[in-house]
Amino acid sequence: MSEGHKYIFVVGGVMSGVGKGVASSSVGRLLEEKGFTVNLMKIDPYLNVDAGTMNPTEHGEVFVLDSGLETDQDMGNYERFLNRTLGPENYMTSGMVYKAVIDRERNLGYGGKCVEAIPHVRNEIVERVVGAAEASHSSVSVIEVGGTVGDFQNAMFIEAGRFLKLQHPKDVLFVMVAYLPVPKSIGEMKTRPAQHAMQELNSYGVQADILVARSEAPLDVKRKEKLAVSCGISKGAVISAPDVDSIYDVPVNFDNDGLGDLLLEKLNLSPKKSEETAKEWKEFVAKVHNGSRMVEIAVVGKYFDTGDFVLSDAYLSVIEAIKFSSYAQGLKPSISWLNAKDIESGKVPLEELKKFGGIIVPGGFGESGIEGKLKVIEYARREKIPYLGLCYGMQLMVVEYARNVAGLAGAHTVEINPETKYPVIAVMESQKKNLAEGHYGGTMRLGAYPCMLGEGTIARAAYGNASEISERHRHRYEVNPEYVPQVEKAGLVFSGKSPDGVLMEIAELPKSVHPFFLGTQFHPEFLARPLTPHPLFTEFIRAAGETKTGKSLE
Repeated sequence: MSEGHKYIFVVGGVMSGVGKGVASSSVGRLLEEKGFTVNLMKIDPYLNVDAGTMNPTEHGEVFVLDSGLETDQDMGNYERFLNRTLGPENYMTSGMVYKAVIDRERNLGYGGKCVEAIPHVRNEIVERVVGAAEASHSSVSVIEVGGTVGDFQNAMFIEAGRFLKLQHPKDVLFVMVAYLPVPKSIGEMKTRPAQHAMQELNSYGVQADILVARSEAPLDVKRKEKLAVSCGISKGAVISAPDVDSIYDVPVNFDNDGLGDLLLEKLNLSPKKSEETAKEWKEFVAKVHNGSRMVEIAVVGKYFDTGDFVLSDAYLSVIEAIKFSSYAQGLKPSISWLNAKDIESGKVPLEELKKFGGIIVPGGFGESGIEGKLKVIEYARREKIPYLGLCYGMQLMVVEYARNVAGLAGAHTVEINPETKYPVIAVMESQKKNLAEGHYGGTMRLGAYPCMLGEGTIARAAYGNASEISERHRHRYEVNPEYVPQVEKAGLVFSGKSPDGVLMEIAELPKSVHPFFLGTQFHPEFLARPLTPHPLFTEFIRAAGETKTGKSLE
């Protein structure tokens, strides 16, 4: 363990989705503004080895790191709040831990001892937490423990934190994020569920140092006092966390309620910078609330089948990327969710798209809703509506163009139609064996890859005339090189290619043909951040704003 390194474990109580990820990100942001280098780490209690095989409609977005590791969406929030790239050691699942322990046991790594949850599994967790801290060369680690206190599956991770605190009592803090409901029939904020959550944590041998009280409204003094007495902490250690319009308000609200200074006090740290270091973040937050004009964007996807509720978490990074580029241009984004299957069936007429300034077809897999997406892409092209295709959205853009402009009737992706006469989207050669042998987890083209940009293109201009960029990927299929000449001859420009020129990374139509019609094989949304919006999203939003209003955004 690094000498003097501090650890903050963030756990949740009462219910899932209480906001641990945003709370952890905000804690990290506050500490960075106080002058400390922070490492943010997510622990998922799932037995999945990574998040790549989890269903987006159940788990939300799969966020891909530069390394190629497929992780929980909270890792995206961490990178966005810290404005920094994080490494694979910052993500841990139960599956990773148990697999490592079992693999070591199979190789006699424990010298023939009986391998047990304690100490071996617990020690593996502690070693990973400490290892991540050392790899990051940080001063403070903030570790979010997934799930809710009382869950069977995350108990071992809380035990690892307890054990670490036992060894280093002055260097380890526990923060509980618990929900305080306000039942409509009662009309009063109730503290008892949070009290029970704190007591549940006590049963693990852990006393939380700080309670972040989540609710729809701010806490009053009376409830802070009540929670302090019942939970065995000071009134100042009860932090109010009401619902806010933007998650980016949370660090500011936390600091206003004294959390930043409280953390330093409990960790026995002195601030290294003045409050002026938060200026850049506060300026961004001001833009969030001060947009003067609306820009309407339609996201046409398929991961919406969650009963009576829309799960926008499946496209979380896309949503945030839209916001960042809109705020940077003084715009207020209005995002509408359109189910591709409803367009395919005719339930939602294509004419509905006319009201939007821009259309995005994000990533995805499989046949469901694909013809609806193709109809949307064709409509956007014909009606000159700014369009941004991401991964699958670019592949289908190529399919649509091949069918309707290049004269390749029936062109398709082999993912959907292996027998198509014109396989304009084909499986990568390196992927064929994986698919044949049923190897799916962690076997796609994943992580950061370089891309060369063509001169005089929209893409190159967006990236500040850079000739080479790096972007994150998550896919198995590519534009088939055999059909590139024919599609290019018909007018589609492949403005971004792999260094060897074999893989098509960006496709676009010239501005003389369409105000903005561009697709990326990679996922630019993974690199969009509050303080550094992604250039392609920024160009898309600019085109959307100008096309709808006829006014320049310059």
